[in-house]
Amino acid sequence: MAQLLFVLKSARPRQWLKNFALFAALIFSGQLFAFDSFLRVVYAFSIFSFLTSSVYLFNDVVDAPLDRRHPYKRHRPIASGKFPVSVALFLAVFGFFIALTLARQLSFFFFLFSFAYLLLHILYSLWIKRVPILDLLAIATGFIIRVYAGAVVVDAHMNVWFLFTVISLSLFLAVGKRQSERTLLVGRGEVLDSHRATLVGYSQRLLDVYTSMFANTTWITYALFTFLQPQPVLTRPRVVGFLAELPHTFVAQKWLMITVPIVVYGVMRYLQLIYERNEGESPDKILVSDTPLLAAVLLWGVLVVTIIYGIG
Repeated sequence: MAQLLFVLKSARPRQWLKNFALFAALIFSGQLFAFDSFLRVVYAFSIFSFLTSSVYLFNDVVDAPLDRRHPYKRHRPIASGKFPVSVALFLAVFGFFIALTLARQLSFFFFLFSFAYLLLHILYSLWIKRVPILDLLAIATGFIIRVYAGAVVVDAHMNVWFLFTVISLSLFLAVGKRQSERTLLVGRGEVLDSHRATLVGYSQRLLDVYTSMFANTTWITYALFTFLQPQPVLTRPRVVGFLAELPHTFVAQKWLMITVPIVVYGVMRYLQLIYERNEGESPDKILVSDTPLLAAVLLWGVLVVTIIYGIG
């Protein structure tokens, strides 16, 4: 039972939150209530979650020597020696094989994106994470792969401005993570390159510039997306049709702009957590633990679904 708990902890199910990016194409293409499409994306989400957990197991095996010197990561099952490296590596490789096999059965193109994600993160674990700037770009690429993986499953087109938003947001979160990690280690008097080599390549001033840059591009690209998002062709009648006779001035894609202030608030709140509370090292943990940020995300989701599927 203890070993199973170590496997679950190393698999980091909390990180599965990132895989909800696979639902983006389903929602914005108007297919959320198409039962077959919905089930396909749920299945794809499950496969991708299994794949990402296997990647985390592999990453922990590679990072174990460095994690043992980290004030918090040293308590991870593999780094602490509680979970054997050989078993973790076997489970990781086995997980790769199972996930890719299931991905191929679902869709050939979904398999290609799954394989691309796996290859990217193996390279990330072995090399890219040690190269400044490339490590941040690799994280952003991982999110883009998720979005496209969800899109090919339902054969949907993704608006380019939404992809720009995903890139900006992923870079914003990645820089915030580096920002908090650097602050934590410097505050404890730790040597940066003994924990993460890329931190030496990011001065505090440079991280501040990156943070400001990607915070701005996140909400700006999202604002452009809400304005330019074409009206989706729904697979079923809208939930609420009482606004069906509105003039073209007030069509659904314009109503999406109502959600822009919520995104701006979310960006500002995350910046506050990074700079005032130094809590940006684990974005997924912040999302489920910070009530104002979680409330903003849930409100954004409800409004997006209501506007796309409820306003005619």
